[in-house]
Amino acid sequence: MRAIISRQTIRSPFVAKVEELSGQNLLACYQCGKCSAGCPAISQMDLLPNQVIRYAQLGFTDELINSKTIWICASCLTCNIRCPKGINIAEIMEALRQVLLRQRKDHVDINKLTKEQKPNFLPLL
Repeated sequence: MRAIISRQTIRSPFVAKVEELSGQNLLACYQCGKCSAGCPAISQMDLLPNQVIRYAQLGFTDELINSKTIWICASCLTCNIRCPKGINIAEIMEALRQVLLRQRKDHVDINKLTKEQKPNFLPLL
C-alpha cells in the first residue's frame, strides 16, 4: 500500500505560521533549483534557497532556525522571478525571519559585538 503524504500529515505549527505570514504554499515547490541558480548571495549562504523551502516542507525547524541563509537573503526578488511555480521565496525568507524575531531569536547579538563592529549612527536632528 502506498502512503499518501498530504498537507495535513506534514504540517507543523511552524510550517503553518510560515505559510500564514508569507501567504505562500510551501508544498507547491517541486525543487527545480532555479531560485538557487540565480541567487546573487548564494556564495555566503549555508543552505540554498530551495533547500530552505525543502527544510520547511519537512519541518526541519532547528536547521532553519540555526541557518544563516535567512539572514543573508537580501530580498532582491531574483528567486521570485525565476520560480516556474510562482512561489514568492523572498516572502518565505522574510516570514522565517519574522517567526524567529517574534521568538526573540536574532542572528546578531548586539551585546556580543565589539566597539569596532558596532555601527556608528549619527543622532537624528
